[in-house]
Amino acid sequence: MKTVFITGANTGIGFETARQLAQLGHFVYLGCRDQAKGLAAINKLRHLGLSNAEMIEIDIADIGSVTKAKKELESKIEALDILINNAGITGDQPQNISASPIENFRKVFDTNYFGTIQTTQQLIPLLKKSRQPVIVNVASELGSLTMHTSLERNPDWDIYNAYGSSKTAVNSFTVMLANEFSDTNFKINSVTPGYTATELNDYKGTKTVEEGAGPIVKCAMLDKDGPTGKFFKDGGEVPW
Repeated sequence: MKTVFITGANTGIGFETARQLAQLGHFVYLGCRDQAKGLAAINKLRHLGLSNAEMIEIDIADIGSVTKAKKELESKIEALDILINNAGITGDQPQNISASPIENFRKVFDTNYFGTIQTTQQLIPLLKKSRQPVIVNVASELGSLTMHTSLERNPDWDIYNAYGSSKTAVNSFTVMLANEFSDTNFKINSVTPGYTATELNDYKGTKTVEEGAGPIVKCAMLDKDGPTGKFFKDGGEVPW
């Protein structure tokens, strides 16, 4: 049994990822910004017959909250095997790069990029105590610069430029962190769930949460021979 911490886990892809990993027999800590919603998520898992989960309150954009969550985790476990940085926001749309208020970009980056970094930094000491530590950063195709410069680029992506650029930054964090830990047993990758129907996109996505969580769970379960410093989707690798 592995120990798992998932941010943004009370709903959507985060919750489904928690459910799938708990169903595989791992102990999952659901990181939730809203305590009431987090407890409701735990109760939902209980009703599904899954008792191997607990909720930890965390707002990844607030370093005080992140530090408190780290201390709570340290009081419960000796090592963290898997960190899934799933929490994120889309921000207000439209986000056309030439006109969207800079405050909107800052808000999105505070959670999606800086929040992901500071959460990871705080939990690395616990991860280092694992025999096979894994970090999964949940990204998006909208963060792929190759796809943005491709003839297949979707022009509808322009209204999500704050979100997309924050995910490009997350991908850079994945590469740099994987390089830093390249001589260790860490496995660090970005994963896109694809266009999944969740509250984040008003349930307009074309994939179910079960499908969206699939590649995240797969990367979370990497062994010592698995890849690191890569960007994956369901079915293969995504170009940076």
